[in-house]
Amino acid sequence: MNEVASMLRVAGIGLILTLLAGCAGNPSNDGKTPVRFFGVSKPHHTMSLPMSPVAGRDQDFESFLQPSPAVIRQALLAEHERWVGTPYRLGGEGDSGIDCSALMQAIFANRFRIDLPRTTESQVLQGKRVEREQLKAGDLVFFRPPGRYRHVGVYVGDGFFLHASTSQGVTLSELDNVYWQRHYWQARRPMNQSQLAQRAASRMGS
Repeated sequence: MNEVASMLRVAGIGLILTLLAGCAGNPSNDGKTPVRFFGVSKPHHTMSLPMSPVAGRDQDFESFLQPSPAVIRQALLAEHERWVGTPYRLGGEGDSGIDCSALMQAIFANRFRIDLPRTTESQVLQGKRVEREQLKAGDLVFFRPPGRYRHVGVYVGDGFFLHASTSQGVTLSELDNVYWQRHYWQARRPMNQSQLAQRAASRMGS
């Protein structure tokens, strides 16, 4: 009898120890996130995350609203490709022949939605006057060669201007060429660069 009681006593002690060991383990959280998760600091990632499609569209929209002035040069070079080789013809306005002021009128209407007057004498009154050292793409450049007529072209950048030459037709020429340097008159800016770039960009996108 004493032996049975002793065995029961040992079994009881073992059961108590087992229960105590169970209480020392992680508490149950009914399948939810363990409480300790919220106390752990997350690692700090310095890698750049990919841009969301929405953010990308926002940047595209901003670049459309404020396009680079380079778009003006691109528009003018595209017009050069359109007209290059067209012969000069005084009073001409088309592919069979065009004069300098008609070319400017066509370019500014097609690329910038600006209605320039038809003659060089009227175009030289447009916008504001700019110094030669401050020329930017899209500025009109004027010359007073020998004879009764004035000449006009549009500055493209890097020292070149686009115009309808009496000897070569529509072409690109260097401002520093001895002839053009000698007869250079003045330059006019029909519209500021940001507005001109916006108009050029909208034409390219249409």
